[in-house]
Amino acid sequence: MPEASDALDMLRRADSIKTSNHVEFLSLLKQLDARAASLPADQRSYLRYLDAWQVAYEGSYEGAGLQLNAIIREVTDPVLRFRATATLINILGIGHRYEEAFTHLSHLIDDLPNISDKRARFQGLGEASQMLISAGQYDLAVNYAEQMLENIPPGDTACKATSYKLHAQFRRGGMQTLDKAFQEGVELCVNTGETLFANAIRADIASFEIQHGQTAHAIALLQNNYASVKRDQYPSLISQFEALLAQAFWQVDEPVQSRNFALAAIDSSIKGEYTEPLSIAYDLLYRIENQQGNYRAALAYHEKYLAADKGYLNNVSAEALAYQVVKQQVQASKLQFDTLNKQNQILHLEQALDRKAVENSRLYIILLLTVLAFIALWIYRLKRSQLRFMWLSRLDSLTGICNRKHFLEEAEHALHHAQKSGQKAALIIIDLDHFKLVNDTYGHAVGDQVLRRAVAACQPHLRPRDIFGRLGGEEFGVLLHDCGADQALARAELIRAAIAATPLIDEESDVVISASLGVATTLRCGYEVRDLLINADHALYRAKSDGRNRVVSVRMDDGAGRFTHEAAQRAGAGG
Repeated sequence: MPEASDALDMLRRADSIKTSNHVEFLSLLKQLDARAASLPADQRSYLRYLDAWQVAYEGSYEGAGLQLNAIIREVTDPVLRFRATATLINILGIGHRYEEAFTHLSHLIDDLPNISDKRARFQGLGEASQMLISAGQYDLAVNYAEQMLENIPPGDTACKATSYKLHAQFRRGGMQTLDKAFQEGVELCVNTGETLFANAIRADIASFEIQHGQTAHAIALLQNNYASVKRDQYPSLISQFEALLAQAFWQVDEPVQSRNFALAAIDSSIKGEYTEPLSIAYDLLYRIENQQGNYRAALAYHEKYLAADKGYLNNVSAEALAYQVVKQQVQASKLQFDTLNKQNQILHLEQALDRKAVENSRLYIILLLTVLAFIALWIYRLKRSQLRFMWLSRLDSLTGICNRKHFLEEAEHALHHAQKSGQKAALIIIDLDHFKLVNDTYGHAVGDQVLRRAVAACQPHLRPRDIFGRLGGEEFGVLLHDCGADQALARAELIRAAIAATPLIDEESDVVISASLGVATTLRCGYEVRDLLINADHALYRAKSDGRNRVVSVRMDDGAGRFTHEAAQRAGAGG
């Protein structure tokens, strides 16, 4: 490590290598902290900011937030306050204070033209890109990343901006093949010493490969760079790598390795946070225990998976909604400000002009009133747009039925009402057979069409008060209102037969659609959504094990605490 004789040089050096050489950064920070009392006021403020950044990097978000707020309140340097605000936005987003984060981001973007410091502008654009990715605004995120690429400060590189741009493109989806820009991004970051960002891009590459059946390559990529990720000591990326490795080893039928990495992903996750890697890890542990017949452990993991998955989906939906709310609040505030200005102009005009002047100015007043009416109409449309967005956030974008979060909320409400009124209900879980093979053989466009056809086949057999939702991937849930066990089995069989009878996608393909169904009823499993899901999922697992394209109902033996199954086999094994 080069020795820095001047404290300011050390501060600047530490700032420039925060992510590229984190070990040296920590060493410099330790030396500077020991000399903090003798530093000038501006350098102490700079050091306070770097200390707060490190606290956030370690995952201690509450402590980092307190330190950053103190810097924003007490420091007079506008550039340092801007940078502290940018880091605070990141902290607020991670802490689920989304509206506050996007409100700060709106002010930060407004302040950008007043900030001449290139490093601060670069950081502000980066925070905007990251926050917009998490809110699902991928095109805007790409735009801010491209602005970063056009304004790289001295001593920095294109690595960070490239990684944000590529991550936005990956999250946007729709790629059938992986663009060579991803590998070029990895090489760029490696060559500039930014291994943290190189590994973030590698995680997206591995995730794409796992989704598209290139599992062996994904495992090699993740394992070859796992030690590097651990060295960087960034908890969320470590957990992501471990969850992806667990997923990949499960796909190649190595449950021991899958279990080890799933447990590691849970251990690496930031405590108290619901994240995608945590949800993946609990789901895999549930599947592993269930496959091996350890039903008690499987149930425990399934409960944790449901909590983690619901928490993660709630966070995703809340962040997307918060972005829209803040965006419309800002627009509405601007329009209301314009409205007040126009009203004041009219008032002054009426007071200042005599009768003749008023007559001559009537046309101008009419014009102003027209503008006011237009602004009022625009505010009304903004409100309608907000309500429409809230409704769309409850639907699955591909199939048009409830998404998982909304399905669980509606099911919980319906079951509570059914319990109070003494009505029966049943839950069906539907899983399309060999769907991954369809995707791998015919592509995701055909896979999407299969999902839509399956949903269309189910809908004629649902009543108005039934709740139909997509639980994820090729798995769907139906809550049948006022329905007993026998009736639920009969209706599940109708749904199974309807899916199996769905016509081929086109004349040239040989795609056959079939589904396995698991059924659980309130009479046997109670009125808790969690219990119904667990029991229906066990029934579904048995339906898959028994040959697919069939309906299985499950009941719990209260005495032994084990699961026994009743199968209603129809029309053979299927595809």
